[in-house]
Amino acid sequence: MERAQTRKYEEYAYVLDFVTRGKSTTVRGRDGIIVTALGEERLTILELLAMPNSTFEIGERVYIGKEGRTKILSVLGRLEYNQISSSAQSELVSVVEKIVTQNEQRFMDYLNNAQPLTPRIHALELIPGIGKTYMKTMLAEREKRKFSDFKDLQGRVGLKEPAKQVAKRIIEEITGESRMNLFVRK
Repeated sequence: MERAQTRKYEEYAYVLDFVTRGKSTTVRGRDGIIVTALGEERLTILELLAMPNSTFEIGERVYIGKEGRTKILSVLGRLEYNQISSSAQSELVSVVEKIVTQNEQRFMDYLNNAQPLTPRIHALELIPGIGKTYMKTMLAEREKRKFSDFKDLQGRVGLKEPAKQVAKRIIEEITGESRMNLFVRK
């Protein structure tokens, strides 16, 4: 019973690609407007079935929650990176960057609270651009005062474009290049 309550559904997803006359890869026999999207919370790739005559923009944020959907009929299932179209793959970077910048506080909370994963590896080191030196500076700086936003982090630590670095890490997790996930829920 405990398990059922913790299960969280995505409320929003960002459109990566769509096919107006498509067939589902996750549910046999389902066809129509098939949308490939990235969930905002869990950062997993989803296959959606859209309502007939719906139109979409690449990068558009669509509501996929339980009640009151306006464009999406159903969430068909999850997709792996290698199952999505090459155009969806190429949109991934800009969509992930959009999610990171629009949910800046969530990612700042992560960076402000990240802990060592093992005695030798800190979670921060797994983010591209952050090696031992930046990690030590970040830990020292956040002891004094938590980082308020990406700009504050960049200013105090010198890490170039932290939002892009976090997005890079998320892409590595989505594409399966990383062994351990910090942001993408398995």
